[in-house]
Amino acid sequence: MTPRIIVTDGHTRTALAAVRALGRAGFHVSVTGTKETSLAGSSRYARTTAVLPPADADPHQFVVSLDSFARSSAAELILPVTDGAISAILRHRETLTASAAVIAPSRAAYDALSDKAELIQLGRAAGLSVPRTVIAATPADVVAAGDLVGYPCVIKPHRSVVGDRVSMRQVTVSYAFDRPQIERVALRYHHTAYPLLIQERIVGPGEGVFMLVDHGTIVCAFAHRRIREFPVTGGASTYRESIAVPSDLREACGRLLASVGWSGAAMVEFKRSQATGEPYLMEVNGRLWGSLKLAIDSGVNFPVLLARLSMGESVKPVESYRTGLRCRWFWGDVNHLIDRLLSSPSELGLPPGTPSRLSLLRDFLTWHPTRDRLEIMAINDPAPWLYETREWLSSAGATVRRRLLPRS
Repeated sequence: MTPRIIVTDGHTRTALAAVRALGRAGFHVSVTGTKETSLAGSSRYARTTAVLPPADADPHQFVVSLDSFARSSAAELILPVTDGAISAILRHRETLTASAAVIAPSRAAYDALSDKAELIQLGRAAGLSVPRTVIAATPADVVAAGDLVGYPCVIKPHRSVVGDRVSMRQVTVSYAFDRPQIERVALRYHHTAYPLLIQERIVGPGEGVFMLVDHGTIVCAFAHRRIREFPVTGGASTYRESIAVPSDLREACGRLLASVGWSGAAMVEFKRSQATGEPYLMEVNGRLWGSLKLAIDSGVNFPVLLARLSMGESVKPVESYRTGLRCRWFWGDVNHLIDRLLSSPSELGLPPGTPSRLSLLRDFLTWHPTRDRLEIMAINDPAPWLYETREWLSSAGATVRRRLLPRS
């Protein structure tokens, strides 16, 4: 019998990678989103789609609608993709009456690793280095913390998703390069984003260690190195490379996840200091991640392994995978290139040693067929690429119009 699974957040690249992997493995995949059409929903592997309310605007109604769809579609599994969807489900799990199993960690484990202030203590206890950090409870504290940490510094909300039982909102990381800027940044954050973490800025490449844990046993581990990101100063990776799991991180990451009783998939993110080579813990994402396709292409099929484990099946641990493989999110990489070409390193706040525009352009135009992969484009599943291209062109056109047309 074909297992039936619902994948949420069809607008994300993560959902698309999961839908393709699960569909190719023989699952009957349904995709949910907030619009009739979506990136993942346009895939040939999406058998059915459904429109649900946004998880952050009304978490309870999102779960009620998800439950109704799970029952009507006879789903056996639900795979929430974003922090918003996971947070909503974990907060309102009692609302789910369908028999479908939710592929998510326990609320206690998820909350522990999502709280960036608590994560600092857990990381240190696991033997990981963390950036110099001061926690600020109010906007006034933020300014004082910036003076203590020094500039430039990083401002992080204590969670990526904040709010209450009524509504939630995504909050992002900011940067400050001097005292006046941190004063402005502090006032932009909603009170639910506090406390804020003010951290020293670690200059160096980003690395991610990805693990699938089954009740204390590490089923597989994977790692990648970020090459380019968008936004340029720190955001989603647009070009990344598979690497061997660093020996100085594997055991420590295992201890970190074990300390909260983690079971499921997680991404532990680091910055490796360019000056010293030391890796610093940045955050933990208790979910599947944006660069998921690179792991799948390298030989670690996290979505399928996760689904099989959730169905009670035993899976064979993945002992090795291909390193040196690269995956590019094309339109995200175009955005990176545009920002670099139109703005100077000082305007973008880039650290010394950043590659020149000419070097970046040369690298962007270089393609190695045996090494490089495209994240969205697939010959046997072209609709998502066409969908994303239309969305990007529409967004780019709106941006150009805003810049060129006089204000009324």
